[in-house]
Amino acid sequence: MAEPLRRRLPLLSLLLLAAGGLRAAERSGGSSSSAMEELATEKEAEESHRQDSVSLLTFILLLTLTILTIWLFKHRRVRFLHETGLAMIYGLIVGVILRYGTPSTSGHDKPFSCSQEDRPFTTLLVNVSGKFFEYTLKGEISPGKIHNVEQNDMLRKVTFDPEVFFNILLPPIIFHAGYSLKKRHFFRNLGSILAYAFLGTAVSCFIIGNLMYGVVKLMKLVGQLSDKFYYTDCLLFGAIISATDPVTVLAIFNELHADVDLYALLFGESVLNDAVAIVLSSSIVAYQPTGENTHAFDAAAFFKSVGVFLGIFSGSFMMGAVTGVVTALVTKFTKLHCFPLLETALFFLMSWSTFLLAEACGFTGVVAVLFCGITQAHYTYNNLSVESRSRTKQLFEVLHFLAENFIFSYMGLALFTFQKHIFSPVFIIGAFVAIFLGRAAHIYPLSFLLNLGRRHKISWSFQHMMMFSGLRGAMAFALAIRDTATYSHQMMFSTTLLIVFFTVWIVGGGTTPMLSWLNIRVGVDPDQDPPPTNDSFQVLQGDGQDSARRNRTKQESAWLFRLWYSFDHNYLKPILTHSGPPLTTTLPSWCGLIARCLTSPQVYDNQEQLREEDSDFILNDGDLTVTYGDTTITANGSSGPHTATTNLDSRRTKSSSEEALERDLGAADHEVTSRGTRLVFPLEYNA
Repeated sequence: MAEPLRRRLPLLSLLLLAAGGLRAAERSGGSSSSAMEELATEKEAEESHRQDSVSLLTFILLLTLTILTIWLFKHRRVRFLHETGLAMIYGLIVGVILRYGTPSTSGHDKPFSCSQEDRPFTTLLVNVSGKFFEYTLKGEISPGKIHNVEQNDMLRKVTFDPEVFFNILLPPIIFHAGYSLKKRHFFRNLGSILAYAFLGTAVSCFIIGNLMYGVVKLMKLVGQLSDKFYYTDCLLFGAIISATDPVTVLAIFNELHADVDLYALLFGESVLNDAVAIVLSSSIVAYQPTGENTHAFDAAAFFKSVGVFLGIFSGSFMMGAVTGVVTALVTKFTKLHCFPLLETALFFLMSWSTFLLAEACGFTGVVAVLFCGITQAHYTYNNLSVESRSRTKQLFEVLHFLAENFIFSYMGLALFTFQKHIFSPVFIIGAFVAIFLGRAAHIYPLSFLLNLGRRHKISWSFQHMMMFSGLRGAMAFALAIRDTATYSHQMMFSTTLLIVFFTVWIVGGGTTPMLSWLNIRVGVDPDQDPPPTNDSFQVLQGDGQDSARRNRTKQESAWLFRLWYSFDHNYLKPILTHSGPPLTTTLPSWCGLIARCLTSPQVYDNQEQLREEDSDFILNDGDLTVTYGDTTITANGSSGPHTATTNLDSRRTKSSSEEALERDLGAADHEVTSRGTRLVFPLEYNA
């Protein structure tokens, strides 16, 4: 018995060794397989990084090519195509190359069924052979396109998250619009601008929405509608497409120096119109009737949406204004002006954070950053050092230029790279007709009503030009691409893209011929009014303004601004800036301590150099005083041993005192005091 056992031991040993070898081989094979998987993962990460770099490089090259072509067009004085139209053309070319010139690089997509779940998950963890992989939701795919999912990784890379447009590209565009606002012309037409931006946009939204609902009903009748398209979707499309962006027209106006009032009306409407359109779209999304049919009309839900509109707009306005005021206080009561780099950086961060803060609080960042820009220009700008003033203007001008052209380049690219396009000829034609009728109902009736109260009427040529200049651009595109999850939203996005192309290329290119056909004057400096009258009494203010323009602007300024001006000039400007009258002269005597603490020392040291820019709007005849020695000349009369009377509305009469004054003064300058502001001008008289 023992002998057979001894003979079997070597065999058992061999079996054990073989089993150990197999297990070692399995372990070796497992570690080798794991190493191969890690190597493959590293290669995929490296390839993904390379594709990210190529996609960003593509857009940088697009912008570079656009800039060089813009220079060539300006050098040749070509005006039939604006820089945004160029960016779109280059985007289209690159989109065609990426779509049809690059091969598919992956084909591992496999559909899995999760019939037990009734809703999609934002993040999904998948167990593959004991290893967990994370996947994120990209959107819904219609059953007919389940096998046509894009396999080109490069096209996936150049398709940006819509939040990139809202959080990164839109803020500098909107802020620059508020920061570069020409306040004098804006406030002179403030009432008309508010009417066009608020009432006109609402009218346009509802007219377009209702007309498009009729188009949708027609599409359903003829079998062109393959999925749901509700009335609220039509209203949302009306709000999106009502956002005008006449950047091409305004650029040509600025280059040709077109009429300043027409420029102010178009620019002011487009600035506020974007804010109104985005709040309107948010209010329509918030429209949720009670009951089974969630898309039927409900009075309670309607008034709730109106309340949402007012709440969002007012909250966003307050948030933007408060951020601007805080920045003004920080720059006033600190010595950041000694460090221009830090001052510029703080200004930039506070301005950009306004947008993000409003979005985080449930308000609209577009409205907040717009009014933040207006507040920063009105208050904070006066506290900045000379270097920071130049830097902030140039910084936001460059960011605005790059962001706007980037968006228009992406529009051209998206026509071929976006995977959810739904083009319906009936819907597209109906949209163009609805936009034309909505714009007409927006401009002509409102202009008629506004002319009833305007001293200087909005002429028919201005109205026709405003009707023609209703281009759609970056804001309409950003609103449309923000939500493309449903069939209706995908159709709205595709139609919006075509409308932007048409208006930028065709309408923008026809701006110069339209100006000529309507006989609208060009060659007018946007910073100046028409030449002064034949009065010999002229004012050469520090920036070249004349008293006749001051009077005219005062009379034409909106009454709302005239009410606001006194409070702002006497209290807010001295508190928030280094300009304005000292608070010790405007506040009651019992507030003396607070007035001295809040008033900047520069106000006392440099009162003769301080100038209130907004006094251009408010200047009474009695506010203008000319002082020379013992002689004082006012707009309504004179005082002193030697007197002379000057009237800004009629020619100055000659007197012996004027002759003596003229002999004494010769070619010398005179000191003009206007609300504590030191001005210098020559007094001329032709015998």
